[in-house]
Amino acid sequence: MTIPKTIFITGASSGIGAALAEYYARPGNVLFLCGRNRTRLQAIAGQCIKRGAQVHSLQLDVIDQTACSEAIIKANQTSKLDLVIANAGISGGTGQQDESDHQTREIMDINLNGVFNTVFPAIEVMKSNGQGQIAIMSSLASFKGLPSAPAYCASKAAVRTWGESLRGTLKKSNIKVSVITPGFVKSGITAVNKFPMPFLMESSKAAAIIGKGLERNKARISFPKPMYLAVLFFSTLPLFISEFISNKLPNKQ
Repeated sequence: MTIPKTIFITGASSGIGAALAEYYARPGNVLFLCGRNRTRLQAIAGQCIKRGAQVHSLQLDVIDQTACSEAIIKANQTSKLDLVIANAGISGGTGQQDESDHQTREIMDINLNGVFNTVFPAIEVMKSNGQGQIAIMSSLASFKGLPSAPAYCASKAAVRTWGESLRGTLKKSNIKVSVITPGFVKSGITAVNKFPMPFLMESSKAAAIIGKGLERNKARISFPKPMYLAVLFFSTLPLFISEFISNKLPNKQ
């Protein structure tokens, strides 16, 4: 079981990212917290400092490839990175309307390219360090495309498959890779949903599950378990059946 001491988190200003920041905020730990919203980021950084962690807050947009690379290289020079969590992401779905070209590309840019922009420089510094761990935030929505949020489902499916493939590729370099596929967790993303969300979980509980899964080097960290099993079953159904069910599900707002 590996306990990381230096952690780099994108999307750390809210939701699961903020909860993970607080989970790892312990005396002796060094946190690099990244987000686009400076005010929220500084508030989370303050909470983590109160818990005894050394905190570096970075206003960072993950679609900026150069800025991401420079931030990770500089962070590793400050304190060798044990764990990088590619968490930044946005949701999708527009209620009764189709997702626009702009919205689809924005979701893909942040959820997919933002992960690439975080993970590739992390791989390079961890290879030079001789070890490290990377966590990629996907979703239970990655297992089946839903008409209410096609770009979100597609982006999360892509990073899940890519991350699970990387795990085997990077094992020889002593770099661990885990993919996280949460269900509904209280955050800014779920706050706008106006439909029932089964097994809705507090972000602090989700962070604890993720942290313990990473310490055990689990390949896939999926929760809550009943919903994970339901999603796996749903993904095995013939397309005409799953399509019929999907069309009855409520739209995102």
